[in-house]
Amino acid sequence: MRVKFLKGKQREFMENVLENSGCPSLKELQNRIAGIKYASLKNYFSERRNLSKDLFEDLCRIANFSPEEFKIEFLEDFWGQSKGGEKSRREDGPIKNRT
Repeated sequence: MRVKFLKGKQREFMENVLENSGCPSLKELQNRIAGIKYASLKNYFSERRNLSKDLFEDLCRIANFSPEEFKIEFLEDFWGQSKGGEKSRREDGPIKNRT
Protein backbone atom coordinates (compact mmCIF):
# COMPACT_ATOMS: atom_id res chain seq x y z
CA MET A 1 0.00 0.00 0.00
CA ARG A 2 1.28 3.49 -0.88
CA VAL A 3 0.74 6.88 0.74
CA LYS A 4 -0.19 9.78 -1.51
CA PHE A 5 0.38 13.33 -0.27
CA LEU A 6 -0.81 16.54 -1.88
CA LYS A 7 1.75 18.05 -4.27
CA GLY A 8 4.72 19.42 -2.32
CA LYS A 9 3.59 17.95 1.00
CA GLN A 10 5.66 14.76 0.82
CA ARG A 11 8.86 16.81 0.59
CA GLU A 12 7.65 18.97 3.48
CA PHE A 13 6.95 15.80 5.47
CA MET A 14 10.46 14.46 4.76
CA GLU A 15 12.03 17.79 5.78
CA ASN A 16 10.07 17.73 9.05
CA VAL A 17 11.18 14.14 9.68
CA LEU A 18 14.83 15.16 9.22
CA GLU A 19 14.41 18.13 11.54
CA ASN A 20 12.50 16.32 14.32
CA SER A 21 14.69 13.22 14.27
CA GLY A 22 17.91 15.23 14.52
CA CYS A 23 19.23 13.96 11.20
CA PRO A 24 21.19 16.58 9.26
CA SER A 25 20.87 14.70 5.96
CA LEU A 26 19.17 11.85 4.14
CA LYS A 27 22.39 9.85 4.50
CA GLU A 28 22.08 9.97 8.29
CA LEU A 29 18.39 9.02 8.05
CA GLN A 30 19.37 6.04 5.92
CA ASN A 31 21.65 4.85 8.72
CA ARG A 32 18.73 4.91 11.18
CA ILE A 33 16.36 2.95 8.94
CA ALA A 34 17.47 -0.55 8.07
CA GLY A 35 16.95 -1.87 4.57
CA ILE A 36 16.37 1.36 2.64
CA LYS A 37 18.69 2.68 -0.03
CA TYR A 38 19.86 6.27 -0.24
CA ALA A 39 18.62 6.54 -3.84
CA SER A 40 15.12 5.55 -2.69
CA LEU A 41 15.17 8.22 0.02
CA LYS A 42 16.17 10.80 -2.58
CA ASN A 43 13.28 9.70 -4.79
CA TYR A 44 10.85 10.04 -1.89
CA PHE A 45 12.30 13.44 -0.97
CA SER A 46 11.97 14.75 -4.53
CA GLU A 47 8.46 13.23 -4.80
CA ARG A 48 9.32 10.97 -7.73
CA ARG A 49 7.91 8.02 -5.79
CA ASN A 50 5.16 7.66 -3.20
CA LEU A 51 6.12 6.42 0.25
CA SER A 52 5.09 2.92 1.23
CA LYS A 53 2.70 2.71 4.16
CA ASP A 54 5.26 0.83 6.28
CA LEU A 55 8.00 3.38 5.64
CA PHE A 56 5.57 6.24 6.34
CA GLU A 57 4.72 4.70 9.71
CA ASP A 58 8.42 4.14 10.50
CA LEU A 59 9.24 7.76 9.65
CA CYS A 60 6.35 8.98 11.81
CA ARG A 61 7.64 6.88 14.71
CA ILE A 62 11.22 8.17 14.31
CA ALA A 63 10.07 11.81 14.20
CA ASN A 64 7.37 11.40 16.90
CA PHE A 65 4.52 12.31 14.55
CA SER A 66 1.02 10.92 14.59
CA PRO A 67 0.03 9.56 11.16
CA GLU A 68 -3.43 11.09 11.61
CA GLU A 69 -1.91 14.61 11.51
CA PHE A 70 -1.42 14.48 7.74
CA LYS A 71 -3.87 14.80 4.87
CA ILE A 72 -2.97 11.67 2.96
CA GLU A 73 -4.64 9.10 0.74
CA PHE A 74 -3.83 5.40 0.76
CA LEU A 75 -3.44 3.77 -2.65
CA GLU A 76 -3.94 0.05 -3.12
CA ASP A 77 -1.11 -2.15 -4.37
CA PHE A 78 -0.76 -2.08 -8.16
CA TRP A 79 -2.80 1.15 -8.36
CA GLY A 80 -0.88 2.34 -11.41
CA GLN A 81 -0.86 -0.92 -13.32
CA SER A 82 -2.34 -0.63 -16.80
CA LYS A 83 -4.87 -3.01 -18.21
CA GLY A 84 -2.79 -4.21 -21.13
CA GLY A 85 -4.42 -6.58 -23.55
CA GLU A 86 -7.96 -5.43 -22.93
CA LYS A 87 -7.49 -2.24 -24.92
CA SER A 88 -5.48 -3.87 -27.69
CA ARG A 89 -8.20 -6.38 -28.60
CA ARG A 90 -9.58 -5.82 -32.08
CA GLU A 91 -13.23 -5.31 -32.86
CA ASP A 92 -13.27 -7.60 -35.92
CA GLY A 93 -11.96 -10.71 -34.16
CA PRO A 94 -8.68 -12.61 -34.37
CA ILE A 95 -6.04 -12.01 -37.03
CA LYS A 96 -6.38 -14.41 -39.96
CA ASN A 97 -3.47 -16.28 -41.50
CA ARG A 98 -2.05 -14.60 -44.56
CA THR A 99 -0.78 -17.31 -46.86
